[in-house]
Amino acid sequence: MSNFNEKIDGILNTYHELEQKLLTSEVINDRNTFKELSKRKSSMEEVIEKIKEYKKNLAQYEEAKEIINTSDDDELKKFANDELRIASENIERLTNEIKYLLLPKDENSSRNVIIEIRAGTGGEEAALFAADLFRMYSRYAERKKWKMEILSMSESDMAGFKEIIFSISGENVYSFLKYEAGVHRVQRVPETEAQGRIHTSAVSVVVLPEVEETEIEIDPKDLRIDVYRASGHGGQHVNKTESAVRITHIPTGISTTCQDEKSQMKNREKAMKVLRSKLYEIAEEEKNKNISGQRKAMIKTGDRSDKIRTYNFPQSRVTDHRINFTVYKLEQFMDGDIQEMIDALIMDEKEKLLSQAEF
Repeated sequence: MSNFNEKIDGILNTYHELEQKLLTSEVINDRNTFKELSKRKSSMEEVIEKIKEYKKNLAQYEEAKEIINTSDDDELKKFANDELRIASENIERLTNEIKYLLLPKDENSSRNVIIEIRAGTGGEEAALFAADLFRMYSRYAERKKWKMEILSMSESDMAGFKEIIFSISGENVYSFLKYEAGVHRVQRVPETEAQGRIHTSAVSVVVLPEVEETEIEIDPKDLRIDVYRASGHGGQHVNKTESAVRITHIPTGISTTCQDEKSQMKNREKAMKVLRSKLYEIAEEEKNKNISGQRKAMIKTGDRSDKIRTYNFPQSRVTDHRINFTVYKLEQFMDGDIQEMIDALIMDEKEKLLSQAEF
């Protein structure tokens, strides 16, 4: 506990120093420095409030303990025992809350996301489930008041999706949806099954943090841009002009396409948006290679080969295999009611990080 108290005392001192600096004419007259320090102070306010509450309860605990040890008044001792118990419970709760707030933040948490859903094993049934997952995330985005935009899609014969790529923008989107990356398995009787047998199919989900154009440098010489006529379901032309765009990043071989807009320029912008996020993902993976194995195991890398979740329709069950967490409300879950699952995944990651943190 001494290390913990020393750490929070240091945080309080840093906060008070920031307060003093923000009152100096030197900082007030320097707009950029004032903005930077104000932002830093603002980011600390939540943990500072918890620390102040912790300190208050710590003082109440010590005061109650002193009364119990020195007073001869039984009524006063009884009151002090109640105060001691309440303060002790608050100290334990606040200690955990402060530790959670001090855990290292994922630098991508506040970003918007680009999600790719691809049908895997299971043929047409996998494509239909890809469409179900797209609807699930669309409904979840609606619940969170987020904005969604389709960037690219390829439909199957039965109105499923062989692949669909879309962006979701809003507040801290990546911090919630990063856990969705991986292989999603479905067990149900497909619409195409005449004998009522349960089939197992799989769909892969990739979640990429969206990056701004200025955040990642792409040499135009490294790009090959092809344009062609956009075609829709059944081979019918969406339009008769060469509006569809395929952009290939030659050094990595990564290729992105978009044909959903009638404007070649808009299709190019969408394809570049996806390409930037994919190149950023590669850079992040390279950076994470230097992280220790134990720390790396706690990071939700979203390995697309990992089977993360099973959707069992006959049992109305959804199980996340990473944390062995199950909910029995599949219909609501597929309608976007997935927050309980995400909260459990967030808590699991926090607890793993907390177990390795030094306080």
